[in-house]
Amino acid sequence: MTSDIIHTGRCLCGAVTFEAHGTPKWTGYCHCQSCRKHTGAPVSAYAGYERDHVRFKGARPRTFASSAGVKRGFCGECGSTLTYEGERWPTEIHLHVGAFDKPEDFAPTGHAFKEERVPWLHVHDL
Repeated sequence: MTSDIIHTGRCLCGAVTFEAHGTPKWTGYCHCQSCRKHTGAPVSAYAGYERDHVRFKGARPRTFASSAGVKRGFCGECGSTLTYEGERWPTEIHLHVGAFDKPEDFAPTGHAFKEERVPWLHVHDL
C-alpha cells in the first residue's frame, strides 16, 4: 500500500472498524436478489478494493457462505452488512458503501445484474 488516502468505516455498533487504503478499483450498484436479501435494500452499492488494501480493526467480520464461492461479511454483534467476497474476484474485497464514514466519496459508476432490478427502482443512469 503506497497511497496516503485512507478511508475509514465501521458497522452500526462500532465493533468492526476498517481502513481502505487508496482509491477503489471500481464502485457500483448490484441489483441481484442475493444482495437484496443480504441487505434488506432494493439495491446495494459497493466499492471494490484489492484485499491487501483493506485492514480490519477490532472485531473481524463474521461471514456467511451465501452461495457457491461467495462469502458475505457482517458484524457478529449488530448484524450490519459489510463485505462481499467471491471466487470470481479472488484478490478483491467489496465493501458496502454505506459502511464508510464518508459514503459520499464513493459514487457508483456502474451496475451489476441490472436485469434483476426491482421494477419500481429508477436510477438515473440506467
